[in-house]
Amino acid sequence: MLKQLFPILFLIFGVIVSCKRDVGIAKVGDYPAEVGKIMVHKCATSGCHNDASYEAAAGLNLSTWNDLFKGSKSGSSVIPYSSKFSSLCYFVNTYPDLGAINAPQMPLNTSPLTREEVMTINSWINDGAKSEKGNEKWEGNPNRKKLYVTNMGCDVVTVIDAETQLPIKYVDVGNKPGVIEVPHTVRVSGDGQFWYVSFIGNNIIQKYRCSDDTFVGEVVIGPNYNWHTMTLSDDGKRAYASSFESNGRIAFVDVEHMRLIRNPVGFAFPHGIALNEANDVLYITAQIGNFIFKVDTAFTFVNQITIDPGFAPSSTSKIDAQDIILSADKKKLFITCEKTNDVREFDIATEQITNIFNTGYQAQLVVQSAAKNKLYVTAMYDTTAVNKGDGLISVIDLATSSIQHIKVGFMPHGICLDEAKDLLYIISKNAFSNGPAPHHIAVCNGRNGYMNFIRLSTLEVLKKKTELSVGPWWISLRK
Repeated sequence: MLKQLFPILFLIFGVIVSCKRDVGIAKVGDYPAEVGKIMVHKCATSGCHNDASYEAAAGLNLSTWNDLFKGSKSGSSVIPYSSKFSSLCYFVNTYPDLGAINAPQMPLNTSPLTREEVMTINSWINDGAKSEKGNEKWEGNPNRKKLYVTNMGCDVVTVIDAETQLPIKYVDVGNKPGVIEVPHTVRVSGDGQFWYVSFIGNNIIQKYRCSDDTFVGEVVIGPNYNWHTMTLSDDGKRAYASSFESNGRIAFVDVEHMRLIRNPVGFAFPHGIALNEANDVLYITAQIGNFIFKVDTAFTFVNQITIDPGFAPSSTSKIDAQDIILSADKKKLFITCEKTNDVREFDIATEQITNIFNTGYQAQLVVQSAAKNKLYVTAMYDTTAVNKGDGLISVIDLATSSIQHIKVGFMPHGICLDEAKDLLYIISKNAFSNGPAPHHIAVCNGRNGYMNFIRLSTLEVLKKKTELSVGPWWISLRK
């Protein structure tokens, strides 16, 4: 009789064991087992980061692997392959040799994680923060729409998923380990295949693929450093960069083959660069003075053109043009001016200033919406007291010349339009101690900045704010 019952008892035992295993997997929320034990049983608990309580816990739900990657109220808590840029690690760590430490210590009001548990989480993230089935959250889509932000204090470019507005990757840039090279400008080619970065603390331009953000190559662009801004030709084959020095250079680079064509010298503090419609003339701001340079791309002539009606070009600090862009109709230039706190409209045909629009204090970058016929301008501060108050976005209606100033961000600089998402992205440096509190990270010196959002259709400043690394400065969109 027992021999006859044995197969049935074995089957029942197998079902019981199987059910227990299934329950165990469910309890660790599709994390790998050792990680899940920590996340689900010590973090996603009642009153903390579980389904019922996460909204009051910085908006971070750790119940499942998928919930984790929805981020928190300040953006991404985990960056795959980089525990040093994953803020979750700072809060659960109490061991200085294992990385940055931040308050409040998590888990809250209970014993801290053991050294082994912290190491488990760090190792899991550094290996890609994969799910129990081995999936990677942000991989597998080479056509992903992304945003790229330079972080001048960390020598990284932050890669942001444009759909969720969450940071998904930090790419180390530059070629001098242990030296801050200060990445300044990032540009995405018009075909969305490559992105390029220039440096204040180095004399190179680097090229990366947009599909997987891997390094392609670099080119030395001159003996000078201080390579601030850079622009690309419409066909994405040429780049032009400016060296911000008293006897500065303009580098002309073949970015298809990553070779320097020429780098003429003799430009006094060149900064912003724009190409005309035919892509055969450069307009370059002189950031100390009252004029812009006009240069053909063969560099056979260089002219100085005043943007100060009634006055000749001068290198006396009076207007100090910063950024310059070509208008949507290709007939005008828009020039931001730090000293006079305005944007100047320049008619290309007549080479005359045709309008001046007031902005906040120290106007920085400008973008234009062709669909809305508006300009959006960042200004670092809303008053002349440079260490107080938020900055401004000035919205200029070109049809009516009306101006609306919107208080947003702390030291806003970078700006980018995503009309498909009805969003304006604003990058805030947040360098002063009276700005919004950041998470501190051990690999960088300074305070984290962040990204704000404005709804284009309503000009509403959205409540969410995405934290970035130290010194965020420039932003570019891969469409």
